[in-house]
Amino acid sequence: MKRRPSRVAPLDADEEAFWRAFMKATTVVPRVLYADLEEAESLDGSEYKVLLNLSEAKGRRLRMSELATAVALSDSAMTRIVDRLATSGLVKRVRSDEDSRVVLAVLTDVGLRRLKHAYPTHLAGVRRYVIDHLAGFDLGALAKAFEHFGEPAGTDSQAAGSDRPGSTTGASR
Repeated sequence: MKRRPSRVAPLDADEEAFWRAFMKATTVVPRVLYADLEEAESLDGSEYKVLLNLSEAKGRRLRMSELATAVALSDSAMTRIVDRLATSGLVKRVRSDEDSRVVLAVLTDVGLRRLKHAYPTHLAGVRRYVIDHLAGFDLGALAKAFEHFGEPAGTDSQAAGSDRPGSTTGASR
């Protein structure tokens, strides 16, 4: 059982306002982005994230467990999504050449075309619902801070910055 901190300073008005706005954004932004994708592209948000992650992976393939982690879903939820995408010909499931117990999800050419078709809808939503609200802010500093959300402040992982594993710095989309 974790020890409770003995004294924690209450949030000031600006901190409280940020916290509440952040919590709203983490709920509302995905909902509106995915609603746009569903309406315009008949693709739900989880499906889009799967296609995107596979498109960025070496050989456009990932272990199912790695894909589930990248998309922040359970293994069983990932299996259902990949099965649905496979039925549409957007991905395929193959056994690993190195270990036949391992199942890989592979983005097909059809899946890549589908992702490229959906990307402008997603991009327009990201601009409309997020980026256009941030004019005048230092986006680099915000990105750096957000990369560490969920980690205790002052930990070694913050010092490592974007050099840590999983960083997308320099990755092209």
